[in-house]
Amino acid sequence: MQAQEPLIILIAEDSAADRLLLSTIVRRQGHEVLTAANGAEAVDIFRQQQPSLVLMDAMMPVMDGFEAARQIKALAGETLVPIIFLTSLTESEALARCLEAGGDDFLAKPYNQVILAAKIKAMDRLRRLQATVLQQRDLIAKHHDYLLNEQRVAKAVFDKVAHSGCLSAPNIRYLQSPYALFNGDLLLAAYTPAGDMHVLLGDFTGHGLPAAVGAMPLAEVFYGMTAKGYGLSETLREMNAKLKRILPVDMFCCATLLSLSFQRCSVEVWNGGMPDGYLHRIASGERIPLAARHLPLGVLSPQAFDDGTQVHPMAVGDRVFLLSDGVIDTSDANDQLFGVERLQQVFAANREPDRLFEDIERALRDFRGEARDDVSMVEVSLLEPEQVQPPAPMYSDSGQLSPLDWSVSFEFRGATLRRYNPLPYLLQLLLEVHGLRTQSGALYSVLAELYSNALEHGVLGLDSSLKRDAAGFARYYEQRNARLEVLQDGYVRVHLQIRPQGAGGYLVIRVDDSGKGFDVARVMERPLDGVRLSGRGVSLVRQLGRNARWSDEGRSAHVEFFWEVEA
Repeated sequence: MQAQEPLIILIAEDSAADRLLLSTIVRRQGHEVLTAANGAEAVDIFRQQQPSLVLMDAMMPVMDGFEAARQIKALAGETLVPIIFLTSLTESEALARCLEAGGDDFLAKPYNQVILAAKIKAMDRLRRLQATVLQQRDLIAKHHDYLLNEQRVAKAVFDKVAHSGCLSAPNIRYLQSPYALFNGDLLLAAYTPAGDMHVLLGDFTGHGLPAAVGAMPLAEVFYGMTAKGYGLSETLREMNAKLKRILPVDMFCCATLLSLSFQRCSVEVWNGGMPDGYLHRIASGERIPLAARHLPLGVLSPQAFDDGTQVHPMAVGDRVFLLSDGVIDTSDANDQLFGVERLQQVFAANREPDRLFEDIERALRDFRGEARDDVSMVEVSLLEPEQVQPPAPMYSDSGQLSPLDWSVSFEFRGATLRRYNPLPYLLQLLLEVHGLRTQSGALYSVLAELYSNALEHGVLGLDSSLKRDAAGFARYYEQRNARLEVLQDGYVRVHLQIRPQGAGGYLVIRVDDSGKGFDVARVMERPLDGVRLSGRGVSLVRQLGRNARWSDEGRSAHVEFFWEVEA
């Protein structure tokens, strides 16, 4: 058994005989002794010497032991200085008064040295335990401050990466209430080169820094591929592959990814493990659920991952509403969940579409729930194309080495057409020409329309008239996916030619396909509008490009772009 370390013990006793007796007993036990004849002396000695333990007589002149105990405890602060009252009192109330004044124990007169030694040892154990607890608390607090500082730095970087998109766009409204310093929910939005908008609402397993660790590479892939013009399928596959590669097996990201096309008046949706989103049709009041049909990102291998999406038509003013499970999992004092039914009741009761967001927030507050998870909601509405103003792309080079006289041709066949999107590569190639950069949005839109028309109507033989209503719109994309899956033959050829002209130059785009063609004269007679659900591609190309024409019974499209070099 380890020997007890000697202590500095203060004995406060007005009786000289008792003081001598206690001092002798305590010294024999190996401790150092300080003595005081009254409470005031005891307080002064404690202030100067800081003894480890106090033996305090209750009844003393000048200042009694009760007041002295209170002052000593105040001077000690958080440090435990045990006080054992020495008393001849036997009444219960008097003994209780000793403890209430700050005493930790009491010893009745006459003194028993065996009991005194045991009490000193017990009080010393308590004192050491308190010191250990305080030390560990201080270490924990220091470590906590260190971690908080690290998280604040990481959060500053994370916010700049994750919120570098277009969440401030006029057609986006959102609410995020973090359950921790880092929000496990991730909300991203960015414009494509064509001026469409990609929006992602994700929910990582867990909270705080671990969730942010997964969110950073996800945001990087999302912004990078969206800016280059990749579609949802390619972006989803890359995000899933990256998360599968870097995340532990028990971590994944539920996500809903949207592609909102202002030109085509449509929304493309992929939902992997998130609660149902909703497409609100303002004209009819209809709410179309956007249900989860896939597993979350980071669960499946790249080979097993399903990037299949659903496409829905939209009208100007229609809204897409997305939410995280923190909304429906909010619970009240009775552990009842807010649930999908209450959310549906809010939808049904809403009479002002512009106030739906506020109605849901109010319902959650009235429910008096406590969030069990991060709570995120986002509403995205469809605007007129003229109301959309994506930021101009930024380029680091001067453009002085821009190629000015060249041509290139590509032919994409069966297996490539099934799984490869050449548009980002083609756009990147064209934007090496400095004069075309100011027209990047229109250029990408025209390329996308020409390529999709050649693929869908030419190679796949899809009838655009199927998209005359919402039901036909869905059938069209079902047929597109089915035919694309079994495609073996056919081709789409893209020819690009750059020529200098005066102080600038011009670009010729020609896209050919192996399809049956179409009645060019009939299509060209259509007015240049975007009201119809079908047949808008040709109209868009004619508005954005110059000298747009079709030949070879519609199997060959020709469009030009011009630019001038500023002096």
